[in-house]
Amino acid sequence: MKFLFGVEAFCLACFVLLSQVSAKNSEDIRCKCICPPYREVEGQIYKQNVSLKDCNCLHVVEPMPVDGKDVEAYCLRCECKYEERSSGTIKVTIIIYLSILGLLLLYMVYLTLLEPMLKRRLFGHSQLIQSDDDVVGDQQPFANAHNVLSHSHSRSNMLNKVEHAQQRWRRQVQEQRKSVFDRHVVLS
Repeated sequence: MKFLFGVEAFCLACFVLLSQVSAKNSEDIRCKCICPPYREVEGQIYKQNVSLKDCNCLHVVEPMPVDGKDVEAYCLRCECKYEERSSGTIKVTIIIYLSILGLLLLYMVYLTLLEPMLKRRLFGHSQLIQSDDDVVGDQQPFANAHNVLSHSHSRSNMLNKVEHAQQRWRRQVQEQRKSVFDRHVVLS
């Protein structure tokens, strides 16, 4: 998993460097003119890849829908905006998003497929170890979790104890739900 993260980080760094070196695409800059309806001409949106100084109706609106003296009146009604975007930043953002999504997908596959197989392999030949404090009324189900984690020498024993603590906690929650919802008793 660490190897996969390293490869993704390396690919991302290479992509960022390559996108910084390359020149701006013509799609990264444009002028967009929004022209409302004028006499018999319907309203339209015109887009053209021009520089900032040429971002006006005369350079962007092609073909001109009106003739002669109406061109100036038509262009006065149009609203032209110069737009610039960084496609490199957009690409990097998408790559980061897809990488995180991929890692989450891999983790989900691990949790649903590999973890149960590993548990069967680890616990298949050993019995579950249950400690003496199997009392439902225990006030702190994870009070000894630190001791379990620090004193356990084998992975299977540690996982058994943690699972056992989780089961105790679930039973306590179930008992509390019964008390509150069935018997209508609130603990003080």
